[in-house]
Amino acid sequence: MNLATSTTTPRHGLMPLNPSSAVSSLRRSLFASLRKISPLTPMASAPTSAALSTTAPADNGAAKPAEMQPVQVAKRLEKFKTTIFTQMSMLAVKHGAINLGQGFPNFDGPDFVKEAAIKAINAGKNQYARGYGVPELNSAVAERFLKDSGLQVDPEKEVTVTSGCTEAIAATILGLINPGDEVILFAPFYDSYEAMLSMAGADVKAITLRPPDFAVPLEELKAAVSKNTRAIMINTPHNPTGKMFTREELEFIADLCKENDVLLFADEVYDKLAFEADHISMASIPGMYERTVTLNSLGKTFSLTGWKIGWAIAPPHLTWGVRQAHSFLTFATCTPMQSAAAAALRAPESYFEELRRDYGAKKALLVDGLEAAGFVVYPSSGTYFVMADHTPFGFGDDVEFCEYLIREVGVVAIPPSVFYLNPEDGKNLVRFTFCKDDDTLRAAVDRMKAKLRRK
Repeated sequence: MNLATSTTTPRHGLMPLNPSSAVSSLRRSLFASLRKISPLTPMASAPTSAALSTTAPADNGAAKPAEMQPVQVAKRLEKFKTTIFTQMSMLAVKHGAINLGQGFPNFDGPDFVKEAAIKAINAGKNQYARGYGVPELNSAVAERFLKDSGLQVDPEKEVTVTSGCTEAIAATILGLINPGDEVILFAPFYDSYEAMLSMAGADVKAITLRPPDFAVPLEELKAAVSKNTRAIMINTPHNPTGKMFTREELEFIADLCKENDVLLFADEVYDKLAFEADHISMASIPGMYERTVTLNSLGKTFSLTGWKIGWAIAPPHLTWGVRQAHSFLTFATCTPMQSAAAAALRAPESYFEELRRDYGAKKALLVDGLEAAGFVVYPSSGTYFVMADHTPFGFGDDVEFCEYLIREVGVVAIPPSVFYLNPEDGKNLVRFTFCKDDDTLRAAVDRMKAKLRRK
């Protein structure tokens, strides 16, 4: 496997930086100007003034502007903006910047998986799949889980295939969480968690993981659990910090769950990108399988994020709720891609070993470059992200820094304050991804070393 150590085609979108494309204030444009690009997308709480325009025929048959209408959104989603990933990817294109923001590879997945998809399509596997997954994928998920965690699960009763891990998260939350239930997250967190919990009417608590090691504050977590706590949600390896939860932390969380009859939702999409320690699945902690939903997907491990193949593994009494929600979210997932996913999960162990080795080299390339450019870089033990402290460059917060980085340097990163309930907790940080070919990583590093100056 070759994770695109070099490219000769401009797949990475590495375009010359055009200073004239910068607007007078990227602080306004970072979140708000995307309305100019996508006028149907509200960028903040629904405005009370006009936001959308349409046209209507004039008396003479020509089109004329119709009355402006305010955007509309349900109250449970008023606080949420267009996802930061969409915003930053669009701005990367708009400003000709190298995108080290959104976590999608700019190289393709393995040929043997794509060939399996083509074979399935040509074999006529193109109609609705069974709602909870085609049998061959359910079996492959169960086989992979046995190899990775040592747990044997029933592919028919305990595995549910979904349209990406994000849908697995949605089905788990909507299927198992009631309005008023309390759910504890670890901040910073993937933004889908909070939005989906809001849709379910849950009350969200957040325990903040702080640099440099982003360790779990165990006593703070213990104090946060109450009689209303229905679930704790973890992500290990952890996006955006790259942290891997230690066995001590997992066992402490497990004890809290068992003592307080709390469910555990474990997002493990980066389980194959563990560099400095073996991944530990929460379900494998003694006494935890019966109260755990394990969430995973194909995209990160096989560089096929656009396929959106995910799954949830849970005991039958929890799978029931997950499947009930899944049935009314998407019902079924792309049939030929499920067949290909089964082939992917049955890849030899050498594939996963090479994956870690290649990504480890990419991480080293980016981390060394960031440090040379003047960042304070925090350890990343997993995922394909690194977090850094941008304050040596003298900017007031992460949004201001990322504005400058796009406009003046030509590199896109993610301002992680959007991943906290309290944005102040993330204002000194910036997230970069290294799931890019080596040429792109070097070009981004060269731009930052040339144009960033410590204050």
